[in-house]
Amino acid sequence: MYKTTSEIKETWKTILIFMAIVTILSSLFHYAIVNLYPSSMYIGGLMWCPAVAAIITLKLKGRSISSLNWNWGNWKYIQWSYFIPALYALTTYILIWLLGFGSLATKEMILDWATKLELVGIGALNPTLALIVAVMLLGTIGVIRAMATTLGEEIGWRGFFVFELRKVLSFTGVSIFSGIIWASWHWPLIVYYGENVILELTTFFVVIISMSFMMTYYTFKSKSLWPAVLFHAVSNVYIQKIFPPLTTKVEGTEYWLGENGIMFAIVTFFFAIYYWRKAIKEKL
Repeated sequence: MYKTTSEIKETWKTILIFMAIVTILSSLFHYAIVNLYPSSMYIGGLMWCPAVAAIITLKLKGRSISSLNWNWGNWKYIQWSYFIPALYALTTYILIWLLGFGSLATKEMILDWATKLELVGIGALNPTLALIVAVMLLGTIGVIRAMATTLGEEIGWRGFFVFELRKVLSFTGVSIFSGIIWASWHWPLIVYYGENVILELTTFFVVIISMSFMMTYYTFKSKSLWPAVLFHAVSNVYIQKIFPPLTTKVEGTEYWLGENGIMFAIVTFFFAIYYWRKAIKEKL
């Protein structure tokens, strides 16, 4: 539908208000993460800043919180939002193993992982069983726990931000713009914790913008924020907690591994191309 110049200006004003509030709130937690402990507590708070910013913005604009896309949406998109991030994480590590950038974990590594997950009894009897149980628990209970924090991000980014951007930008524009903002929001953590900051910032931006294409697709198709909440949680669990412990590092190839690794950036980029073409074809 055609929008007047005043409507477009008002939308951009709303977007800028949201971005300003996110920046102010997040800077407090970024400071706490870098300078105070325990940092894990502050990371949880940081991840809820986009939600708080969205709610404040809605209140300032006289809009209801219920206007966010709280409906569950079609189950089909929920299911795909679990399967796709699990698939690209698996694809990433299969390529890492096949190309020799890392190798599959030894039985000793699996036993150590089982010990950390308090599966010692099972692991001592059967490392393979311990592996299966660990993956099942992390892939279910671990994902549900992760959703408690990804919900905070996604209320802001996909529940509010992308729908505001959609009023003034195309699907491609929304995906790129929101992806850049989302990635930039993380940069203090990359700078502080990163080892090769330039490389890690580059790969991280590729990953986050690529994820933005996929998550924006499922958000718009479902008209719901919940597929993005699940997608984000699954991606975090599989790429941070499941596959790294199952991989033996090879000296000199460490920059190919992990969520800031080169391989993950390559894989997610090609997934993003697929979803970009799919969205254009479907006139999303």
